[in-house]
Amino acid sequence: MSDTPKSGAIAPPASNFIRNLIDEDNRSGKWGGRVETRFPPEPNGYLHYGHAKSICLNFGLAQSYGGACHLRFDDTNPEKEEQEYVDSIIEAVRWLGFDWGEHLYFASDYFDRMYACAEYLITSGRAYVESLSAEEMRAYRGTLTEPGRDSPYRNRSVAENLDLFRRMRAGEFTDGQHILRAKVDMTSPNLNLRDPAIYRIRRATHHRTGDAWCIYPMYTFAHPIEDAIEGITHSLCTLEFEDQRPFYDWLLDALATGGFFPRPLPQQIEFARLNLTYVVLSKRKLIQLVDEHHVDGWDDPRLPTLVGARRRGFTAAGFRLFAERIGVTKSDTWIDVSVLEECMREDLNDAAERRVAVLDPLKLVITNYPEGHSEQCEAPNHPLKPELGKRPMPFSGELWIEREDFMETPAKGFHRLYPGNMARLRYGYVVKCSGYEKDADGNVTAVLCEYLPDTKSGTPGADSVKVKGNLHWVSVAHAYEAEVRLYDRLFAHPYPGNRREGDPEDFERSYIDDFNDTSKLTIRAQLEPALANARPEDHFQFERHGYFVADRIDSTAGAPVFNRTVTLKDSWSKTKG
Repeated sequence: MSDTPKSGAIAPPASNFIRNLIDEDNRSGKWGGRVETRFPPEPNGYLHYGHAKSICLNFGLAQSYGGACHLRFDDTNPEKEEQEYVDSIIEAVRWLGFDWGEHLYFASDYFDRMYACAEYLITSGRAYVESLSAEEMRAYRGTLTEPGRDSPYRNRSVAENLDLFRRMRAGEFTDGQHILRAKVDMTSPNLNLRDPAIYRIRRATHHRTGDAWCIYPMYTFAHPIEDAIEGITHSLCTLEFEDQRPFYDWLLDALATGGFFPRPLPQQIEFARLNLTYVVLSKRKLIQLVDEHHVDGWDDPRLPTLVGARRRGFTAAGFRLFAERIGVTKSDTWIDVSVLEECMREDLNDAAERRVAVLDPLKLVITNYPEGHSEQCEAPNHPLKPELGKRPMPFSGELWIEREDFMETPAKGFHRLYPGNMARLRYGYVVKCSGYEKDADGNVTAVLCEYLPDTKSGTPGADSVKVKGNLHWVSVAHAYEAEVRLYDRLFAHPYPGNRREGDPEDFERSYIDDFNDTSKLTIRAQLEPALANARPEDHFQFERHGYFVADRIDSTAGAPVFNRTVTLKDSWSKTKG
């Protein structure tokens, strides 16, 4: 599919058409009520948001029908595969909340059986060894409008093909000297049926089998066989594999005829991949972002990788909610990234305890507060969950407040602090602004106030004075100063590198040109002291600011670093979208 978005863009929540297909199979008794799916990543990179959709779909369907989902690594390309990726994928699937039980498999487990299948195709006249060069094969293949031509090697005898293939296996030939091709139909309008390659010579050390093999199956050959070996009932994949389905069916039918697999055979079902605004999911583009240091590695919280999302504070429950909300369709549509962000807010609003943080600190001095004195105020840990109790917040005569909570000359409708006005310090007292201090450059350095001693929150006098403004604060003497990273969307345009039809700027450009230069801001903030004890991956709502998480990499005992996950509300739709 082209990266250029189509008009009519944003998809509403959709139904899951695959459930209808499974329900029909169950009604007909095709599989005896059995449902087995699989998530089959290649261990050559880090998983991204699109994989999260597939994981939730495959594991979720199997769970809901009382079946099983297999985790299978399609490790048929040894040059690009590493154990590091295997480990990260296993961790990501577990983090999302799914378990495969005993069903952990590798394509390399089946190399001997795949080889036997290939020999059977040769002996039954369904495969041959090709000796054309890659360039010559392209010329013989034809085009979308012109049929292909038979290779001069297509009619080699079974004996010659078997001999050559076994010599390929024995390592007698160089890489690319020969390949094995399925003999299907060079005149088919579907280019994928024009005698596709099914085995190639590749001298590369495999991360599991070492140097035991110098020939490796192609993915389009290996994938159907893996499904059949494992007894997969519904093989779910994205729409780009739709044109591969005829070969999937051709291959399994041929091997079932040869007695390799029982019928019924696995069914391939395609669904639309995930397309998100403000995001790129192309592996090539993600590699470029990392290699050119536009981001801080594969786990950069701005990247749409699952390791990045986890570090940013996105939750597994939020991803599962997102997958359920967007549904599954057969048509390519665009989902606004705000849908994903809102799912995270919805989960974190319920899960995250509340804390106070001042991100742009300005000192407030209470001139009539007893010098050197401090006391405890109480703040609820979660307003929706009173059973979580309250926590103490130390209060003193010098506090940090947000700079935006004071104005020398108030704008219309401003109800916080300005000379002569009163406001409540949340969980504390009502204060009245009596003045302010400036430095030589005219910058306000401190706000001066007097407090009303009988107005402490939680006491009988709390409601004796009515005010409209409500400020959050932390005590200067007790605050924990921390590094806080304010993360935002990585790109400033909803379709990076493209302009939608009808847009005044309807032209192609590099997606790098749409990079959001303010996608990461690092600040020093003043936090309530309880946050100093936060553990890596602890989530909080910083009141008024959004949801934050203690960084799982850079946080240390007693010195957590915080990442903003999402703001409290979507500000993009009005200010930037």
